[in-house]
Amino acid sequence: MQFLIFTHNDLDGVSCGILAKYAFKENAEVRYNSVNSLDYQVEQFLTDHSGSIPEDLQLFITDLSVNKENEIRLNEFANKGGKVQLIDHHKTALHFNEYNWGAVTVEEAKGKLASATSLFYTYLVEKGMIKSNKILEDYVELVRQYDTWEWEKNENIRSKRLNDLLYLQSIEEFDESMLARINNDKEFSFSEFEEKLLDVEEDKTERYIRRKKREIIQARVGKACIGVVYAELYHSELGNALGKEYPYLDCIAILNMGNRKISFRTIHDTFDVSELAAKYGGGGHAKAAGCSLTKDAYKEFVEKPFSLKPIRQDSSYNKMNMKENCSHYENHEKEEFLLFEKDKGNWAVEKNHELLKEGYQSFELAERFIKRSYSASLSKDDQLIGYLMKNYQYKIKK
Repeated sequence: MQFLIFTHNDLDGVSCGILAKYAFKENAEVRYNSVNSLDYQVEQFLTDHSGSIPEDLQLFITDLSVNKENEIRLNEFANKGGKVQLIDHHKTALHFNEYNWGAVTVEEAKGKLASATSLFYTYLVEKGMIKSNKILEDYVELVRQYDTWEWEKNENIRSKRLNDLLYLQSIEEFDESMLARINNDKEFSFSEFEEKLLDVEEDKTERYIRRKKREIIQARVGKACIGVVYAELYHSELGNALGKEYPYLDCIAILNMGNRKISFRTIHDTFDVSELAAKYGGGGHAKAAGCSLTKDAYKEFVEKPFSLKPIRQDSSYNKMNMKENCSHYENHEKEEFLLFEKDKGNWAVEKNHELLKEGYQSFELAERFIKRSYSASLSKDDQLIGYLMKNYQYKIKK
């Protein structure tokens, strides 16, 4: 039996390919695909086998799903006796469970998100195609935690480092290195050289993120307040860091103009970026999704916000204009805001010395309003003093 595997070209997808090579040895042919290239590969496969159904060929599609046309054709292929199995974990692919050749699971257990690698590993073990062992389980769990972003909650830096290692070399080099490790070692570990290399990469990532924090802009897309940034590298790390830096934003849109793609990331449980991506023909998870830069997406994320200035960062070295106190904010248009606790549990906002009608139950809610509505940032100490002096002068005149 020959095995053909179409899989994604990220850590989760590449690891599915590694499992296939471990299980099927020289009988496995693995083709790594971007989201956009998969449908072409599947279309070519179905065209090549339109005359006769191969009895000695098993097709796996992992960590990706096909378009509607290929979905229909794959089902016809399967109904005629073709061997096909799609294994995925993305919410937007759940409808493939309607077919006997589709297996899409978002959660392995309550509170434990699935990855394509963990699902494929379980499939191979249950089918008796491989035997479970410690190093395989270690490796699969590292991949799962990185892909679901559980590594951060669990402080499992080894998961992140495994992903970093993939992007420091070619897929082929990573593939070969991981297979050798899985076949020969009892426990998964990095070499001393890899650890040093990863230390350097970590410093490089931090510098890159610091630069992008100064470049991000704030835009409205429908009712959503979104941070838009142009970046080619470290999308997951960047999206997470920017989400924490600017928590009032619903999500971060990371534009890679080179390959004309948008990655969406959010740190919030209340905002589903897969739904946003689906509006532009994409998909993914609730907290990580993506789409191609279509004409509609270009208009919303490039053309409309193009003239906007980067988000002003909050002043970091204040001694008086501190958050949770009487706080002063200003935006690019030189509009000024004063946030203060009028009564206990009642936070008020002044705009240019005029009290706004709306009150807020907490400082966080009031600041969120200022930042989302006016793109304002915490100003320097002297600006707070100047604003308060003007307030005093206004009261004297009155």
